[in-house]
Amino acid sequence: MKEFMNRARNFLRSEDGPTATEYAVMLALIIVACLAAITTLSDKVQTTFENVASALPDGTTS
Repeated sequence: MKEFMNRARNFLRSEDGPTATEYAVMLALIIVACLAAITTLSDKVQTTFENVASALPDGTTS
């Protein structure tokens, strides 16, 4: 366990550690923004598809 902690400390002290952390934070923010957009738009998209479906004929043939 000490070896792991030492490696983690060294990684975070080097330039790669903060860069990887910054990328992880940016990725998390992008994911949150995408989820918020999907949640917001899902109701509008569903309503649009329901309107289109109700405007189309039933699809039965004579």
